[in-house]
Amino acid sequence: MDSVTQAALGAAVAGAVAGRKCTPKVLLAGAALGSLPDLDVLLSYGDPVSDMVKHRGFSHSLFVLMPFSLLLAWLWQKWRPTCFSFGHLWLLVTACLVTHPLLDSLTAYGTQLFWPINIPIAIPSLFIIDPLYTIPLLVVLLASLLWRDRMAKLCTVGLAVSSLYIAWSLTAMNMIESRVEQQLAGTPLAGQPVFITPTPFNTVLWRIVVQDEESYFEGLSSVIDGDTEIDFLQKPLGTWPAGLASEHQQMLEHFTGGFIRYEQRQSALVASDLRLGIGEQLAFQFALADNSNEWTAIEPIRVEGAKARLAQIPNLWLRLLGSQDIDANLCHISECPQEAVPLASR
Repeated sequence: MDSVTQAALGAAVAGAVAGRKCTPKVLLAGAALGSLPDLDVLLSYGDPVSDMVKHRGFSHSLFVLMPFSLLLAWLWQKWRPTCFSFGHLWLLVTACLVTHPLLDSLTAYGTQLFWPINIPIAIPSLFIIDPLYTIPLLVVLLASLLWRDRMAKLCTVGLAVSSLYIAWSLTAMNMIESRVEQQLAGTPLAGQPVFITPTPFNTVLWRIVVQDEESYFEGLSSVIDGDTEIDFLQKPLGTWPAGLASEHQQMLEHFTGGFIRYEQRQSALVASDLRLGIGEQLAFQFALADNSNEWTAIEPIRVEGAKARLAQIPNLWLRLLGSQDIDANLCHISECPQEAVPLASR
């Protein structure tokens, strides 16, 4: 999630755990602790693919954060004595640190909760920026500064509201999963890999990506659609050159769970993460090979994708509200020429 959300979550968690001992300084310390795991963005791993794959790695690992919280609490108690017992202080530090990666694991990017075991965890029920999750936390934090005798209770209320929103997001995701399963049943795509994630800033409109061997299918579905049939666009998946070894390509395949598109642009072969973006506006694209003479793996180069435009927001908003005219042609969103195809006809 974004840094504002993580700081707000850390502050609210600190306030709730501190209880009657909560003060503005405790909230500030919680915000700092909640932001701490993301300091790994300051590290460079040598190339853009490694920077992407290894972000949310060791600094988000429960195996690292748990002992680190013990050390941090001990140092805090030793050098800055507080009114908290050591156990209470350790619980506060641990809760602020651990809730950060747990929240991150609910986004499409994925989080290595069990590093050094290389298993990215992603349950993408939240977009990386979601005001409906963040605003309740910010409101209760502001209110707690105005009514300081109720700090802990207000922080607890904020966490309860935000947790209910997470529960809703998981419920909405399950609704969309059921729609997709029903629509794919009896088609050649039944049982194929499916990725479902919310579109920007909401949990009402969801993006669906379905893969087969040579193509992927992209569609939108809103939880308030009257007609639950999803119109999909079929697009080429592309292939990686046979016999060409690339550590970075293997890293991306593992990190994305195989949701990668390969596309030749001039002499370069560009790999795009299909999980993050919409249409042609994919956030992470890398040139991994070159075909000037023959296919050769190269050091990864970050490639800029198509930029989102403000003019696209009304279309997404209308689609969120259930206007399925937008589904008939995703070009309104992504400006791609393919036509929507009914999966039942394949």
